Amino acid sequence: MRTTAPSRRARRALAGAGAAVLVLVGALGGCSSGGSRAAGERGAQAKPRWNTAPASVAAVGDSITRGFDACSVLADCPEVSWATGDDPEVHSLAARLLGEAQVPARSWNLAATGSRMADLPGQITAAAGYKPDLVTVMVGSNDACRPTPSSMTPVAAFRSDFEKALAALRAASPSSQVYVSSVPDLQRLWEQGKDDPMVRKVWSLGICQSMLADPLSAAAGATSRRERVRARVVEYNEVLREVCAKDALCRYDGGAVFQYPFGAEQLSRWDWFHPGKGGQARLAELAHRQVTAAEPPR
Repeated sequence: MRTTAPSRRARRALAGAGAAVLVLVGALGGCSSGGSRAAGERGAQAKPRWNTAPASVAAVGDSITRGFDACSVLADCPEVSWATGDDPEVHSLAARLLGEAQVPARSWNLAATGSRMADLPGQITAAAGYKPDLVTVMVGSNDACRPTPSSMTPVAAFRSDFEKALAALRAASPSSQVYVSSVPDLQRLWEQGKDDPMVRKVWSLGICQSMLADPLSAAAGATSRRERVRARVVEYNEVLREVCAKDALCRYDGGAVFQYPFGAEQLSRWDWFHPGKGGQARLAELAHRQVTAAEPPR
């Protein structure tokens, strides 16, 4: 049968319309796919990257960061602090990152002797006021160093207060990076001093009795007590790791401080518990290695 001109025109019009629909669908599909890829790429690009050369440092935490008992008995000595001190023998993290000349103007030590994790939200809020590139955190020893193991900070409370502290920092200074030190191995410190009569006498004055009471006792109760304290420190460090991992600008030290074999020569000659200058220098070295690494510790 011969096709008439009008019907041919109709078929051509329908074919053209169908082709247009296919082109439009393809274009829309391409936009959707391309848009998703672009959004994914933008999302990847928007993820904050760790800055290995921060230009300012604020330190929060406890007596270790204040340099307690490092220079004289029962006194803070922030000039030898591993985080922000200006003593050339220690060569603090701030000095290594900023240069010694910039330490006074570009670093702030807001740690306080005796602090526990419950004090961290307030300290970190104060630190955020300086809008530092980096905030260092070392806290937890006093949560485990209590009169008895039963009075140690519960793990759930430790976690909650750490989460509050990071949330406070993000609210006040979203771009500040956080370096989190692990809690030292308190049992290792006990092992370093327990055989020295003078050290035992100093410890008996009330230093970290949950770990250091009856330092020579090998009785089951004393051994169990020390193991319980060490286990709690391990739990605290796991909390630090887990909570920090949820924040793109938080870097946990991977247990570097907990694992470091501090010797007697690196401890305070007044209490054989806090770091002396040598111990402060090692802490600064460990922190600098972690902060300036291209990737976080595994």
